[in-house]
Amino acid sequence: MRLEFIGADHEVTGSCHYIEACGKHILVDYGMEQGINVFENVPLPVSEAMIDYVFLTHAHVDHSGLLPLLYARGFRGRVYATEASTQLSSIMLRDCAHIQLMEADWKNRKAKRSSTIETVQPLYSMEDADGIIKRFTPCLYGELVDVCEGIQIRFTDIGHLLGSASIEVWLEENGVKKKLVFSGDIGNKSQPLIKDPAYTDEADYVVMESTYGDRLHSAQRVDYVSELAGIISKTLKRGGNVVIPSFAVGRTQEMLYFIRQIKEEHRIHGHDNFPVFVDSPLASKSTTIFRTPSTVTRINRMPEHSRSAMAQPKDTVPLLTSPPRMKLLPMAVDSASGRLAYRPINRVMMPLTSAHITSSADLLITTPFISVI
Repeated sequence: MRLEFIGADHEVTGSCHYIEACGKHILVDYGMEQGINVFENVPLPVSEAMIDYVFLTHAHVDHSGLLPLLYARGFRGRVYATEASTQLSSIMLRDCAHIQLMEADWKNRKAKRSSTIETVQPLYSMEDADGIIKRFTPCLYGELVDVCEGIQIRFTDIGHLLGSASIEVWLEENGVKKKLVFSGDIGNKSQPLIKDPAYTDEADYVVMESTYGDRLHSAQRVDYVSELAGIISKTLKRGGNVVIPSFAVGRTQEMLYFIRQIKEEHRIHGHDNFPVFVDSPLASKSTTIFRTPSTVTRINRMPEHSRSAMAQPKDTVPLLTSPPRMKLLPMAVDSASGRLAYRPINRVMMPLTSAHITSSADLLITTPFISVI
């Protein structure tokens, strides 16, 4: 048995671990590094074509984003993930491939105008994304899965994202039995759409994420709904638009839930029926997964009437394609961070998790009308 740390061991993104046991080569996650690359991930100890299995903790790109590259370089094994992670990965990995192609095209057009700029190839193609998606094996929470002789796994809800899981791995080789647990990203308690993290009772070895390991949660929870309602109310009253740059998967759906709660409780006086737009194709597609019957049954605490409201959001359109429309009336827009450059803005409400390399981060430096929550 052998465990090797490939990525996200000195930094947050690019999660990847390698297991060799029972004559098999296994990866736990294969994520893309994002932001400033301070530490380089080490190369895989074997060729991609030799990898037999991938165990995926969740669908976020920093844990899954290099899976199409794995396929492009010869991987033809199976990817084990929860049902919801499988659904989310199917749209997120295709979105990643589209971004790779668009960025390569943009750089190559610049290269044609300058002899000092070299042409580039996309990291992987849409065909690679389609190919890896077909290799997924959906699994249920709590189900003991026999991967092969000597290897069993089980996914446990870890409360970070729809479908996120810690993975218990049982290995038996040459009469020796060991249990490894990979925590994945661990969620907080009492979130509006996601269940609380479930506990794992025992393990021989635990590989745990520690992004916020040096912080303590406040005993008193912040009233995000009241703070959000105040920002929206103040901006709409002066005829402005509220733009909320947020992660397309997870954060956007949480914001839509909070806005729905604000509307149902009539907290915005004078603008009770203000329109709400989701300005991100990826966010729109992922929201449909959050509200499908197979995934809604996994959502904790959401009232039945709010589930129905999220399933039929009459005042939410899937994609805002015409920027001038924002000048017509006060509204709220939940937008992908990179699309902020194309929006007339009166108030930006900035979640703390906005990536520092996006337009969101630029706005924190250059724009006075910023509310950070």
